[in-house]
Amino acid sequence: MPLVDSRPLTPGQRFLTRNKQDVSKKKPERRLVTRVHDKQGRNCYGRITSRRRGGGHKRLYRIIDFRREKLDIPAKVQAIEYDPNRSANLALLAYADGEKRYILAPRGVQEGDTLISTNNRVEFSAGFCLPLAVIPPATKIHAIELHPGRGAKIARSAGQSAQLVSVDGERATVKMPSGEIRFLHSRCRATIGEVGNGEHQNQSLGKAGRSRWLGRRPRVRGVAMNPVDHPMGGGEGRTSGGGHPQSPWGQLSKGFPTRKKSNPTNSQIVVRRNGRQLKKR
Repeated sequence: MPLVDSRPLTPGQRFLTRNKQDVSKKKPERRLVTRVHDKQGRNCYGRITSRRRGGGHKRLYRIIDFRREKLDIPAKVQAIEYDPNRSANLALLAYADGEKRYILAPRGVQEGDTLISTNNRVEFSAGFCLPLAVIPPATKIHAIELHPGRGAKIARSAGQSAQLVSVDGERATVKMPSGEIRFLHSRCRATIGEVGNGEHQNQSLGKAGRSRWLGRRPRVRGVAMNPVDHPMGGGEGRTSGGGHPQSPWGQLSKGFPTRKKSNPTNSQIVVRRNGRQLKKR
């Protein structure tokens, strides 16, 4: 899927770079969509808890099968569809028993391919869903479960993939997309290959309005505010006040670890994303 530059007939097309995707032009499957209320960054009390969100186009949420629990039933890829809620595309699977489900479209999977989810050792290709225990080491995987049976949580965005390092009994070692190496249960399921639409990150929106269509509101720099609004605001001329970069509430933004030391999954991390190897307990 190559990137395409537009002929600048309008100012908004001058810096626009789009991803030419081979997706179906059909409407989404009616039984697999639902309406979701757009919170616009507000909590249940109407207070903004996530800034710079709001507006944007209306969109329906596609219900995706992250569990892949229909075992040993072949499914045919009926269509590759666009999903406005995520960077990856979706593959519409039509199972042999007549049921249809959405999954994340793996790279290389096309209409007409047959996929399957199983617990047995089989000759697999991209899009097959298997437990980590039966996947050979050094295989690229995505849509990985963090806990068995809870559905895929890891490596779900466009172009992402992790690598299975080794399997030893009930413990599997996986290298995450961030570079972190951690242990997972060998019964956790994963999909072979990497997520498709890898050129998504190389697109250029071309104009501010296109970002507003996606529900992103403008971001104001802290150094451009007044001292009453931000710790880095104020000053004569361009200055940040000599302080460390931080949020309006004083949370440091660079070099300050935010992961809790009491997190119960810390013991499952072998190597952090910064390359630091943790001590064995």
